[in-house]
Amino acid sequence: MSREEVKSAINQLLEDTPEQVLHEVFDYLQSVQGKSIQSVTLSQNLRTILTEDKELLEKLAK
Repeated sequence: MSREEVKSAINQLLEDTPEQVLHEVFDYLQSVQGKSIQSVTLSQNLRTILTEDKELLEKLAK
């Protein structure tokens, strides 16, 4: 997809998105402004690990 196609698709999705989620999306977009691609990728990977291994991490914390 081109940049314009992605922007258009995002705008369409945002039309039906609840306001609270819009604020979260906005906060996320602000947080990645000015960061390197490597930094953003690292953050995404860490979030994925924490989400996928939540149960294991809770057991280890006990």
